[in-house]
Amino acid sequence: MQGVLTGFAVIAVVIAVGYVLGLRGHLGPQGREVLTRLAFHVASPALLFTTLATADLSVVFSSRLLVTALSTVAVAGVFVAVGVVRRWGVGRTTIGALCSGYVNSGNLGIPIAVYVLGDASLVAPVLLFQLVLVTPVAVTILDLSGGGAKGPLWRRLLTPLRNPIALGSLAGVAVAATGLRVPAPVMDPLTLIGNMSVPAVLLAFGISLCGSTMPMRGADREPVLLAVALKAFGQPAMAWALASGVFGLRGAQLLDVVVTSALPAAQNLYTYASTYEVGERLARDAILVSTVVSVPVLVGVAAVLG
Repeated sequence: MQGVLTGFAVIAVVIAVGYVLGLRGHLGPQGREVLTRLAFHVASPALLFTTLATADLSVVFSSRLLVTALSTVAVAGVFVAVGVVRRWGVGRTTIGALCSGYVNSGNLGIPIAVYVLGDASLVAPVLLFQLVLVTPVAVTILDLSGGGAKGPLWRRLLTPLRNPIALGSLAGVAVAATGLRVPAPVMDPLTLIGNMSVPAVLLAFGISLCGSTMPMRGADREPVLLAVALKAFGQPAMAWALASGVFGLRGAQLLDVVVTSALPAAQNLYTYASTYEVGERLARDAILVSTVVSVPVLVGVAAVLG
């Protein structure tokens, strides 16, 4: 329980600092946009590269990863199906699907893995799955559904290679797969730049809350409710059913996959929505509400399965 509360406390403090900065206008009218662009084009690609370049890719073949992948696809598929029926649009539906199954495995998942599960590496499967597969696919869809959808076919097929998030992820995987050792004079500056990613995302998110209306109101109320329900309850329930019923996981292994699946939507999803100017309020509200709701859910999961 200490890990859950510690992780949420850290996030809440940084978001609160961003809110105060926005309230007082210390960063000017373009502060949020600058932080968002910094995170998307510079800091996040550096963080993804340094994380994946030194990762153990053998976790790709673990049963934990299969549970994570299947539960993510299941809840995202439900949101996409509803989005198609309700005609929410490709970009908006993509953001909503991400909010339904893309967990906060970094700045919240790592401390919870340490304090609740006792091992930070246990969050690696979900972290790798999201960075290697989900993120490049999602940003490619957002590219093609927006301005990137124009131009010749060859240019559209190269979309992932022109997106900084996807490029950082793919480059990191390539380094890890080939066993190359990046020299310290190259890795150290990238690590330093990558360390800006999470604070920049959280500060931008806090600034976005200034002057905003209460969540789950207006035209985005229905998709926000659906995304939060799938993220907070649907994904951990699906992970538990798959882990225990299909893969036969018990004890600590079962606790690991259910706890990581119960994590709230990641804050960097707001960066994607803001960068592509689609579903921004949907992302902001879904992240905020799922973070609040996930506190009792995570405490309950830890108490029942722990």
